[in-house]
Amino acid sequence: MLFAVVMFAGMDVCLKYLAAGYPAVQVAALRALASLPLIAAYVGWRGALKGITRAPYGMHALRAALGIVSLALFAYGLRQLSLAEAYTIFFVAPGLITVLSVFLLGEQVNGARWVAIVVGLVGVVIVLRPSAEGFLTLGGLAVLGAAAAYAVSNVTGRIVARTERGEHMVFWLMVLTALGATACALPVWVPVRMEHAWLLLGLALFGFFAQVAITEAFAHGEASVVAPFEYTALAWGVAIDFALWGVLPDRYTLLGAAIIIGSGVYLIRHETRHDSADHP
Repeated sequence: MLFAVVMFAGMDVCLKYLAAGYPAVQVAALRALASLPLIAAYVGWRGALKGITRAPYGMHALRAALGIVSLALFAYGLRQLSLAEAYTIFFVAPGLITVLSVFLLGEQVNGARWVAIVVGLVGVVIVLRPSAEGFLTLGGLAVLGAAAAYAVSNVTGRIVARTERGEHMVFWLMVLTALGATACALPVWVPVRMEHAWLLLGLALFGFFAQVAITEAFAHGEASVVAPFEYTALAWGVAIDFALWGVLPDRYTLLGAAIIIGSGVYLIRHETRHDSADHP
């Protein structure tokens, strides 16, 4: 999981550089197109090609649409925010996933978990600082929207995973995201410059190894142990921001991050204990 976080951070650096010169939806398309060859090779290496065409295309298309929205909004947010600020806002995703699980999966959420969710949202408000002198920007709202789309996709993925292999889910998500994002980006497409080829290579390699690593992490470790390590992304975000752009997070971002991470860790551990009690 620690390796996956590092790889995702590297991928996000590439996204941030690309977002400065290309439309956000084109960045989403480039992310999927760059990763597709490696994903296809990985699926073949795993011996998962059999039955890959017998898929619930409607559900895969829904997840791809959500993925396009999430990627495009996140890329737009990175254009205005530092990595640390974007990561902090995006950390609200576990709370949103818990809320959506109630309405879409019929799961039960007790009072303590609702309190944790509200506390996490308070952390987001602190980071966004919605006041006359605050930091409420389109970039911050875009990242919040990206987290919401990611949460819906995650819950939808739980439904699809009941009947689909993980390799098939990743393959169709990447294929349909590439097709959909490219179609959306064509009217505003900006020719990709040769000097940005290394960024596309970075997207492909970082994204691929991150996906493989995070899949292996959850396959071999308990969610309550593995998932909290995702929050180390904030440390990498701070380090990269300072190293590449000379930016450090302010006290509002750090306070909000502490609140969001605390509520997120509680939710992850509470849900795992709840699942263990239901399924001894």
